[in-house]
Amino acid sequence: MKEKINVAVIGCGNIGNSAHIPAYIASPRAQIKYFCDIIPEKADACVKKYGCGKAVYDYREILDDPELDAVSVCTHNDMHSVIAIDFMKHGKDVLCEKPAARILSEALEMEKVSYETGRLLSIGVCNRYSNAVNAIKKLIDDGVLGEIYHVYASFRAYRSIPGLGGDFTNKAVSGGGALIDWGVHYLDLVEYVCGDPAPLTVSGEAFCKLGVDMPNYVYTHMWSEDTKDLNGVYDVDDSVTGLIRTSGPVITFNGAWAENINEEGTFIDFIGDKGGVRHDYLGGFTLYTVRDGMLCTTKPSFPENNMHRDEVLDFVESVCRGERNRNDIKNAILTSKIMQAVYDSTEQHREIVLTD
Repeated sequence: MKEKINVAVIGCGNIGNSAHIPAYIASPRAQIKYFCDIIPEKADACVKKYGCGKAVYDYREILDDPELDAVSVCTHNDMHSVIAIDFMKHGKDVLCEKPAARILSEALEMEKVSYETGRLLSIGVCNRYSNAVNAIKKLIDDGVLGEIYHVYASFRAYRSIPGLGGDFTNKAVSGGGALIDWGVHYLDLVEYVCGDPAPLTVSGEAFCKLGVDMPNYVYTHMWSEDTKDLNGVYDVDDSVTGLIRTSGPVITFNGAWAENINEEGTFIDFIGDKGGVRHDYLGGFTLYTVRDGMLCTTKPSFPENNMHRDEVLDFVESVCRGERNRNDIKNAILTSKIMQAVYDSTEQHREIVLTD
């Protein structure tokens, strides 16, 4: 068992600075050796800001460093599989931000390399470390809700397309829009809480409507507006809906970066034959049960936690122990299969039957 590991952060943008880097610095068992970004100023800024590590601008320069134990891949989606596979083949463990990859075949290749090389590959679906999510999972595991037969997820916003015309809305880079950016978190959370049931059939439709006329798209705010390029590409889904049959519950969902309904809905309903839970995404939850002939509504209180930090800290411990954790690539593959099937169903206008 390793007492301390050296890590590199590949991609020094928002998620690296807000989640991965602070967590590594807070860990007594991790030391950041490299900050890497293809934009030199970003890597240089991290060295200056955090007072540690060395700036590099091409990740291939550090592949063979024998002192490097693990990396966080915090790049655009199109580089996830490429960088993760390169580092695993060079003996490094990897924590890769969500989604695992743009398309299912890339994610499957990542899984294959991880198990062939014996290197750890965790995917950054941080809700698996949320105190609220794990409390709901325990209620389900303990049978409080009975049989969970239906789960409904809503991840809807009014006008919230990020970086219009930039990498977020370019399918060749991102792999998709609202589904792969937001839906991946909701679908993985449902899979985790329900025991990672196997998806069996998927029917869905992803719509590319509101952002197509980029010059005339009206909005009140835009995340990552600094990457907006009205001369760029918009070919991803700004809204999506679907139905998934699994070996466990049926999952239905509606999601939107943008739609012409000014009502946001970010929640997940777990519906059982003995009780139900509504989870307010990134918040708490409400439990609905029947007791002694009475309808009971309970809103538990519990300590909130920084799930991004706890995810990274657990990755560090996993690398030190050499053991896979709850974010292992084999679990993320289930969500990749569902998302790929939604996009395939959209193109073919039919239900997709999934096989091993």
